[in-house]
Parts: sequence; structure tokens; C-alpha cells
Amino acid sequence: MTAERPLRIAMLTHSTNPRGGVVHALEVADALTDLGHEVSVHAPDPLGMGFFRATRCRTVPIPARLVSGDLARLVETHVADYVSYFAAAPRERFDIYHAQDGISANALAALRDRGMVPGFLRTVHHIDDFADPRLAAQQKRGIDAADRVLCVSRLWQNIIARDFGIAASRVGNGVDTARFSPASGRADAALRARLGWGQGPVYLAVGGIEKRKNTSRILRAFLRVRQHQPAAQLVVAGGASLLDHSAARASFDAILRESGLAAAGEGAPVVLTGPLPDCDMPALFRLADALVFPSLAEGFGLVVLEAMASGTPAIVPRQAPFTEYLGEDDCLWVDPMSVDAIAAAMVGAADPSTRRQLTAAGLDVARRHGWSAVATAHLQIYAECLRWCREAADA
Repeated sequence: MTAERPLRIAMLTHSTNPRGGVVHALEVADALTDLGHEVSVHAPDPLGMGFFRATRCRTVPIPARLVSGDLARLVETHVADYVSYFAAAPRERFDIYHAQDGISANALAALRDRGMVPGFLRTVHHIDDFADPRLAAQQKRGIDAADRVLCVSRLWQNIIARDFGIAASRVGNGVDTARFSPASGRADAALRARLGWGQGPVYLAVGGIEKRKNTSRILRAFLRVRQHQPAAQLVVAGGASLLDHSAARASFDAILRESGLAAAGEGAPVVLTGPLPDCDMPALFRLADALVFPSLAEGFGLVVLEAMASGTPAIVPRQAPFTEYLGEDDCLWVDPMSVDAIAAAMVGAADPSTRRQLTAAGLDVARRHGWSAVATAHLQIYAECLRWCREAADA
């Protein structure tokens, strides 16, 4: 079953910055727009900068207050900012309200309780382990309160069933193979020069410095690789996040100081780019000799598909959700807790014959994960929700 007419869809996410859930929301919204639906992606925008990339869908930066320090207060403030925006009259009405995170889900739950929206869906990308009871309660409510829960992998489908007693619908993830491809572009040489790319090999870690991203073990592995590949570089890209990763950064910096490679900038053995313009990402993946992504926990791992679509071999942990969509020979599998295993995979990825085999396999994986299929899965669920709403209204 699919929608019988073009839908007006409000998709809500937590940030205008390039995080995995935000990328998912924008890509799904673009694919739905291509299918003829009117999608508006909303996000709190305290700095007034707008979304990190241009889209085919409509984007709506929400006026939001700037909060620093306490994460629970930031979440509560942005929930209130969302509620204030949608409660203002006159305000648009949509057929579907779809939250992509806990902030927007809590806001839609409050609006539904006031009778301002008929109900909402929630996509769970992953669940955090919050020590703060306020954050834990907000996270739980943002899942429990949803009228329908979606997720991107079987792993989280099973966790949601186990921990929340909710049967979530799996919609998957995708990659734009027109944007991410092995074909060199004009931006490649400029980015190479700007980052001080050497003769390599160059290993790419995406997501910034976080405990969940396993960045300290990646660095330790890289230091071992440098013993055999003295010209090797590690590029750590990204890092825009609402969460506090200062402990992970302190650990990373301490390892770097102890190594004697304390200078971490353009052209250095370790390059920390911070968040990059979205237009740089295809070139970044293409230029790298391997994506090093032994993450400890992921909802899906979108960057793996983006690297593969770019012809770049990927090093991934042998665990779900990666084992759900990658075959034995599609990537280099590692134990994410083993620095030795990560280092060995990095060396292996630089081997020309291994690279050729992994490049071909990765391109096949990317071709099987188009965003149009993900959008179609959403439309089937949206149609079911609309039917339930009509039946409830008629009862």
C-alpha cells in the first residue's frame, strides 16, 4: 500500500549539522520530494546558519535559543522551541508528522497532547546510554509516546522490541551514487592541497573524536601502522554533536602527545579537520585509501555506504548492524576492541590487489542501497498511518 495522493510531510530532526540522522532525514525527504510529495524538514537553528547543505525538499530552520553546558537543559530548551514554533497561529498543517530523534519526538508528543497534531511517527537511529536521569526519561518518552516507530536496521528493531515492547518497522538506509562516486571531480585537488595530503597511504575516520566512534583505538592502530608506513596519514573528519565528547578528546590528545606526533593540522601525520563543508565530502572519501570505521555502536553506518560508493575500501567491526548488509568479502572486518586487528586491516587496505577487490565489491553494495527504495518503504507506512487516522476519526 502506498499513499493515494501527494502528501504534506513535516519531518523533524534535532540539528542542522551533518550527523547521520540528519543526513538520513534530508535524503529521505529529497527522495520523497522526487516522488511528488511535499516534504518540509525542520530543525532547531540557534546560530541562524541554516542547514549544512542544499536540498530538493523544503527546509525550515526553527528559531531556537542558544544553550551551552547542560545537555538536559539544551534538550528541554529545544523541545520548548519546537513546541512554541508549531503552536504559533496561524501555522501549517501536515498529513504526516515524523520525528527523527528524541528532541523532536518529545516536542510532537507535547503538541499531540495539546490536540495540535493528530499523532506522529518516530525513527530511532540508535539509543544512547545516558547517566543523567532527565535525559534517560526524555529518550524513553520520545520512543514510548510515538504512534508508530521506525528504525534503520534489524539490530535496533530487535532492541526496541526487547527494551520497549514495540514492533518497529525497518526502513533501511541508502546512498546517493550520483553524488558519491569514484569519478574525480574538480574539488579533489583543491581539498588534497588544503588538507596537506601527502603520498600516503591516507586513512580516513569520520564522525569526529568520540568514544562511540572508537577514535582512540583508531589512533593507536595508526601509530602502529606508521612503523611500517612512515608516510601514512590519519584524517579525522567531522565532529558536530550536541553531546559532550571532551573525555574522548582528552584521551585522544594524550595518546597523540605520547606518540611525539603532537602537531595535528594540515599536512601533519594526524589531521583533524573538524566539520567540513558538505561539498567536500565526496572528494574526501575518494581521496582516502581506506575508511577506518570500527565503531562501537551505530544505527546503520551511513558513511560506510558513502565510502563504498566512492570506490574506497571500508574497515568495519564484525557486528550488527554492519553484518546485516555487508557480505564477508565486501569490506575488511575487524574486532573493534583490538588495536592489532584494526592496524592489520589498515595495512591490508593499502595492498593494491585487496583494494581492487574491495572497491568492486563496495560499488556493488552501494548500487543495492538507493534512497528511492527507502522513500517507498516510508510511503507504505505513511499510508497505513493515514488509514488508521481516518478510521479513528470515523469511529
